[in-house]
Amino acid sequence: MLTTKERRPALPTLRSWAMSVLQEAGAIRECEEHGWMQDRADPHARERAFDIARRGSPAGVAPDEAVAEIRDVLDSIGDTCPECPPEAD
Repeated sequence: MLTTKERRPALPTLRSWAMSVLQEAGAIRECEEHGWMQDRADPHARERAFDIARRGSPAGVAPDEAVAEIRDVLDSIGDTCPECPPEAD
């Protein structure tokens, strides 16, 4: 007889948490056509994301580690979509 275990919901990774925080703060956005994340280069939104990370890091994650992950994600995202054609001047 086979038994099944109830699956637990997947826990988000620290990177996916950071991307969610950055989107919520308005620091990054998704390209509507291709789905790539883009840095909005908004210093106020970035600071909001860092504040969220300092005050509301995930359980078991130190605030400094959460802030570092926010910074790492920002450093890995460009301000343009690599698939969109360059805008004409």
